[in-house]
Amino acid sequence: MHDFLIKELSNNTNIEKELENIGFDKTYIQKASAKFEYKTFKIFSLTLPQANILKQTALSVGADCATHRETITGKIETTDCILGGSISQIQKISAKLQHQPFGLKRLAELLDEKSKMSKTSKTQIMGILNITTNSFSDGGKYFEFEESIKHLHQLIQDGADIIDIGAESTKPYSNAIPAEKQLEKLIPVLKYIKGNNINIPISIDTRSAKTAQKCIELGANIINDVSGFDYDEKMPDIIAQNPHIKIILQHSKGTPENMQDSPYYENLIDEIYTNLKFKVDLAISAGIKKENIIIDPGIGFGKTKENNLEIIRRWKEFKTIGCPVLIGLSRKSMLGMPDAENNEKDIYTLALNSILINQNIDYIRVHNVKLHKTFENILG
Repeated sequence: MHDFLIKELSNNTNIEKELENIGFDKTYIQKASAKFEYKTFKIFSLTLPQANILKQTALSVGADCATHRETITGKIETTDCILGGSISQIQKISAKLQHQPFGLKRLAELLDEKSKMSKTSKTQIMGILNITTNSFSDGGKYFEFEESIKHLHQLIQDGADIIDIGAESTKPYSNAIPAEKQLEKLIPVLKYIKGNNINIPISIDTRSAKTAQKCIELGANIINDVSGFDYDEKMPDIIAQNPHIKIILQHSKGTPENMQDSPYYENLIDEIYTNLKFKVDLAISAGIKKENIIIDPGIGFGKTKENNLEIIRRWKEFKTIGCPVLIGLSRKSMLGMPDAENNEKDIYTLALNSILINQNIDYIRVHNVKLHKTFENILG
């Protein structure tokens, strides 16, 4: 009797390469790969006619769609749906929905768009430069101008793709710092960068529109707003008025003063997802280009350790919003190492970030750039 040898391919397998390895027709590989790559989408709040049409359409192409059990009886008004199938099947569903009523043409367009989302080629490493006295990891270490400049050069030498500079700590239970105080520390550093023709993208970690505007005038390229526009209502207009500037919109449950007071979620990922989608829509409505928006689910900002680990496991779900994703977990309390030295925390930070890098996350924000860059170089 013939003995069969079977191996399951992981979700991270390069299907195009595998097809090539078995001698598949090279001219058809790219199209064929869509039949072997699978997507599962959660679609929120469909009406019963929409849900029933979607389900029947999915079944007609060999895919599947799960709905609330009372969808058939009509005892509910709306239902969330789980739609799953190969990329090829999703695109066939999209084509069929184009001709259906009840607004399903728009759903068809979204499914087609999200089934074709491109993959990140290489993770960008954002190095952290805190010019504060009370940051949780290195508060006060780079507060003086000379030390901050020295560390700036070290981050660049270590291979940072972006430098994120902040003059306000937003660790749990910290208080807000006035814009004037932030600018006292930020302006000399930005002037130094500009005056010495240092050519590296600069991000400013601030919730203040006034701080953001002045830093943009001095050459900043990115504004990292950990409040996601919640702290300063003027921030969207400041970014919109500077169309070359990127904005990082982060999810945060509450403010630094209260965000770790027993944070609770009914559905963690859905709540963060809908909040970030709302913020992206708000940004676009203010005139900010979608291609200039980066989203951050906010590790440690109103999250438990279990919440943070769930975000790391499921971060790719946020990509469905259509924006690059940034994760910042460096040296945070989720590591469970409050008394450890920073070099030890950096090792465990890398252990978690290695998962994200292997999954081609867009950005990671870290203290130890050299360690992460070395790992990235090993992967090639």
